[in-house]
Amino acid sequence: MNDYTQVPVYQNGEGNKEYFKLQSLVQKIAPKIMRVPMKLYLLVFVCAFIILVQYHTYNPWVISEQNNNDVQQIVERKKSAQLPCVHIAPPETLNLPPLYIITPTYKRPEQLAEITRLSHTLMLVPNLTWLVIEDAYETNDLIEDVLRKSGIKYYYMVAPMPSEYKAKTKGPKPRGVSNRNKGLEWIRQNAKTGVFYFADDDNTYDLELFQEIRFTKKVSMFPVGLITKAGVSSPIVKNGVFSGFYDGWIGGRKFALDMAGFAVSVDFLLNRPQASMPFKPGFEEDGFLKSLAPFEPKEAELLAANCTKILVWHTQTKKNEPSLSLDMSKYNNSNLVMLKKVLV
Repeated sequence: MNDYTQVPVYQNGEGNKEYFKLQSLVQKIAPKIMRVPMKLYLLVFVCAFIILVQYHTYNPWVISEQNNNDVQQIVERKKSAQLPCVHIAPPETLNLPPLYIITPTYKRPEQLAEITRLSHTLMLVPNLTWLVIEDAYETNDLIEDVLRKSGIKYYYMVAPMPSEYKAKTKGPKPRGVSNRNKGLEWIRQNAKTGVFYFADDDNTYDLELFQEIRFTKKVSMFPVGLITKAGVSSPIVKNGVFSGFYDGWIGGRKFALDMAGFAVSVDFLLNRPQASMPFKPGFEEDGFLKSLAPFEPKEAELLAANCTKILVWHTQTKKNEPSLSLDMSKYNNSNLVMLKKVLV
């Protein structure tokens, strides 16, 4: 027995015998008892760890480094199901020249899908303001929800087509002209520098496009894919020099290019207060660029590796038939009522 073991000494011999019997019994059964608790302890530890992870993952009240106001805002957003996506720009991109994206839109079955898709592209572009302009007399709450959730700085406006053009029964109508002119009006009133671009909601955009057009000094031009049977609309470049336009329909246009094929400096526009887009189907781009005079096609800044790359595509979503009306006698009080409100 070592010096650290203390054995109680009883006044009679029986007490000492009982103590040594108890100690012997403990030494025999202790190893058997400890084998079970070790397994049990491990199981309890694993279960506790899983519960802790689940709690921190799903409990909305466990929010680190948030003050009380932030917590309250997040809780309220969760309640209203309007928690916006995070529009993140690295700190080094915040001083980039601003981009103003003008998107004309109108009510149709594909509208909500188109705006949703475009918003997910523009969310990745820093220092951007999105001007979404509806061909209507009032805004659409469903479109407003998409814009709000995107986290992008946006302005949602209306600019209905003038009645004299809307009433036309023959020939194409000048769609999107009133919308784009409204966007130009907003830029004149609110922007001082930067670049603007007409981005229709039925196109597909490479992020590289926005990186390139951001530094436009006057007017930049670049190819657009999937245009007419020609497959592409583009400036023609020979030996690094502009030499004309390639498009499925030239039509005597001085600027024979697609609406998605050019960007304009805000400064350049502000120095031309009369510049606007004409209500002339097929000649909207040509008429607008002519209104930027003095400006000639050969002055255009040729982007997309001297117009050898396609960074924007005129994909056009397939046209869909309007949604059938819902039989309320059969489907009232069902989820279909809400879904039909989303569809056109």
